[in-house]
Amino acid sequence: MTYINIIERTVAAHAENLKSVSDAIWSFAEIRYEETKSAALLADELEKAGFAVTRNAGNIETAFVARYGEGHPVVAILGEFDALTGLSQQGGVASHDPIVEGGNGHGCGHNLLGTGALAAILALKACKDELNLEGTIRYYGCPAEEGGGGKAYMARAGLFADVDVAFTWHPWDENLAYNARMLATNQLYFTFRGTSAHAGFEPHLGRSALDAVELTNVGSNYLREHILQDGRIHYAITDTGGRAPNVVQSQAQVLYKVRAPRMDQVRDITERVKDVARGAALMTGTELEITFDAASADLVPNVTLARMMHQEFEKLGVAGFSNSEKDFAGSIQRTFSAEVQRRIAKRGTILSEDLNTFQEEPTFLHGSTDVGDVSWLIPTGQVYVATEAYGTPPHTWQMVAQGTSGYAHKGMLQAGKVMAASAVQAMTDPALVVAAKNEHRDQLGGESYLSLIPADAMPQRLR
Repeated sequence: MTYINIIERTVAAHAENLKSVSDAIWSFAEIRYEETKSAALLADELEKAGFAVTRNAGNIETAFVARYGEGHPVVAILGEFDALTGLSQQGGVASHDPIVEGGNGHGCGHNLLGTGALAAILALKACKDELNLEGTIRYYGCPAEEGGGGKAYMARAGLFADVDVAFTWHPWDENLAYNARMLATNQLYFTFRGTSAHAGFEPHLGRSALDAVELTNVGSNYLREHILQDGRIHYAITDTGGRAPNVVQSQAQVLYKVRAPRMDQVRDITERVKDVARGAALMTGTELEITFDAASADLVPNVTLARMMHQEFEKLGVAGFSNSEKDFAGSIQRTFSAEVQRRIAKRGTILSEDLNTFQEEPTFLHGSTDVGDVSWLIPTGQVYVATEAYGTPPHTWQMVAQGTSGYAHKGMLQAGKVMAASAVQAMTDPALVVAAKNEHRDQLGGESYLSLIPADAMPQRLR
């Protein structure tokens, strides 16, 4: 029996349970470092399957590592399971309908991501047992990808130190072997403290922390013109200091996110934003506290692994979808903006049922992921698999609404198969691993991984 046969059979045997696991995580909708139920469910499933599971891995409450076998190669499958704030939404409904107003939702499909990785590791274990494959397989339960830098903290704890190659995937609106760079990112809180006063009687005695926040934002918006083209500066005011306009606000806070193609560029832009905040404090006579929140490295592509994953994807094929699934996807598409609908109309795709041509030259995507921290340490391969209507914007209620759909489940299971098949290749072809490691060394160009996370920082829940 071939490894493809074993993978197909194993995923089919576990399919209904895997769908249930994914839907349960979707319903938990737990955000960064609060994914206690989601992490426990996945860890329990792995223990039932015969894996030895280390919970609280790296002293991170919702991180875990499941392992099976011993020796090299050590092949890792990365799983995520965190949701996003403010995206609560009923499943299977093509209109905005929150379950809990202002609640959480899986707007990036990580319920599918973590469970698809579970499908992969179960199929890989079956291949290891039946084909007598040497080496160790591991499932890494990675919390807080959404702005929490979970993998960066896991990397700092040395959890990937002996891994040879890693594989992961992401829900998407197309099918492709991912071969692209992504942005490094850094997040900081700027908290200003001033002096309250009556804004009518004695405003001259007040020192406004809210003014300092606003001046920081104005200065940073002027700064945008003078950073590199692919740099990004985002912010959210997390504390305005109160709701009374006749009071000079004595405390206010803003959260900044800086992105750039390389970690050294993020460091440079971050220092410039810090200087803006310091200047705002001087102008307003307030005190400034700068608090680190989270960070992640830029993503280092590995063409060797991406090319191989594309080939395995070709062998397995892509998921096909029913007319009723396409009807629901079409109803979701009709809720998109006019701009997105024009793009969809040009292509004429409802659900992607083909595999994109492999691009040998890495492209660039202006997003960020803490997979980047893993990719600086070891060769990392990814696939993106269609689990949503074509054109679906990430981090939206439309994404959440499709998270329990039949086509989301189909794409999730297909992703598991492709990752399992790719991992088998890594375990049976030493030359492939050597080539991937050589390319990884060349991609780094002599640089060493230096995390953007300060040495004394600890994982932070969302404030």
